Amino acid sequence: MDRTELADFLRRRREQLTPAEVGLPPGVRRRTPGLRRDEVALLAGMSTDYYTRLEQSRGPRPSIQVLASLARALRFSSDERDHLYHLCDHAAPGRELADRHVGPGLMHLLAKLDDTAATVVTDLGEVLVQNRMHTLLVGDHATRRGWERFYAYRWFTDIESRAIFPEEDWDRLSRKHVADLRATAARRSGDPDVTEFIGRLRSESVEFDRLWDEHEVAVRLSDTKRIQHPQVGLIDTICETLLTPNSAQRLLVYLPRPGTDAAEKLNLLRVIGTQTLDAPADPLARDRT
Repeated sequence: MDRTELADFLRRRREQLTPAEVGLPPGVRRRTPGLRRDEVALLAGMSTDYYTRLEQSRGPRPSIQVLASLARALRFSSDERDHLYHLCDHAAPGRELADRHVGPGLMHLLAKLDDTAATVVTDLGEVLVQNRMHTLLVGDHATRRGWERFYAYRWFTDIESRAIFPEEDWDRLSRKHVADLRATAARRSGDPDVTEFIGRLRSESVEFDRLWDEHEVAVRLSDTKRIQHPQVGLIDTICETLLTPNSAQRLLVYLPRPGTDAAEKLNLLRVIGTQTLDAPADPLARDRT
């Protein structure tokens, strides 16, 4: 591990970022350019003392989970992320379709959508990062680990995860999950993570196994979702999906359904959220894994 080069790289990239670029308020009396160390630590989900030691060339070798969080917090490109891993003597993640690094463009866009619920997921439905409104709407996914981070896995293995949707919508949503996974499995035929994911779902969920055998296929680009929120009631939304060029990641944006009171309820949720929910202090609910 090259502690000197790592410290210099982190410091220089930190100084190049502005609070506005990461969705933070500008603050006052900034004595140094760029972000402060405590702001980077906040965005990366670590202590300020730990991050400070990294910038002072005296910290322990970061784990790959810590490096992933730092790369996201500092809005690294894929090349910069790979360099970060190499400085810490870790193999850089491959840039295959299963890449979980959320690029600076998507992170910037997510921060700009401060009044709209939005999240970035993989093509298998693993939640990578949420903005504040998405956290207020459906809950915080940052603390989930392993398979629990995948929408479809929770949907088919934990009946309580469906509680925010009206029961009459469950069958339709189940079919949507399976049809979309069918399309991904065909596009990424033979990929170990896809094979393992589908195999686990088939072995743990009778419902999934039955629907999988029906061989319905459809890429999920737009959908309607009715969300039963405990504070503001039923919210009718349209979930639009924007794909990255290689379809590896998806930006899901939840919009109020026209002709309903969803816009008013979402506005109310945005106002009362910080008062009544345990929302994260920064605008992005970070992936700490």
